[in-house]
Amino acid sequence: MVPREPDIDVVTERAAFVQEMLSRIRALPLSSLEEFVADYRNVATAESCLRRGLEALLDVGRHLLARGFGCATREYKEIGARLGEHGVLSAEKAEAMRQMAGYRNRMVHFYDEVSAAELFRICSERLGEVDGLLSALTGWVRRQLGKMDGLPS
Repeated sequence: MVPREPDIDVVTERAAFVQEMLSRIRALPLSSLEEFVADYRNVATAESCLRRGLEALLDVGRHLLARGFGCATREYKEIGARLGEHGVLSAEKAEAMRQMAGYRNRMVHFYDEVSAAELFRICSERLGEVDGLLSALTGWVRRQLGKMDGLPS
């Protein structure tokens, strides 16, 4: 792979998708577990939006690696480490992305083990970490390319 400039449209569209998924999760009743599980659709929505949001976040990272550094990744869990190696993410954020990739994998492959209470905890307490990673990625693009007017912050 030959490094070249990341596609701004890809980054912008994926970043907006992450934000939309987080917005949908935040619209759910997240003040108590009882309220959250009272309607089974809340759990299904949270799971779907969280998984899709994480996939889009990881796709932004994969795109930056492929286009910006000519670096291919085979697994979602590699993306954070590689972004850290290339200075896109701090070591702390790289580890957070690795953990999120692992959780996404768990939701896909071990879906029967993910409880409503676990989803509630993540959605009510940890969405800010996803925001932080997205901000770190888009901030890096802004600094590198200096032209990300339409990019969510």
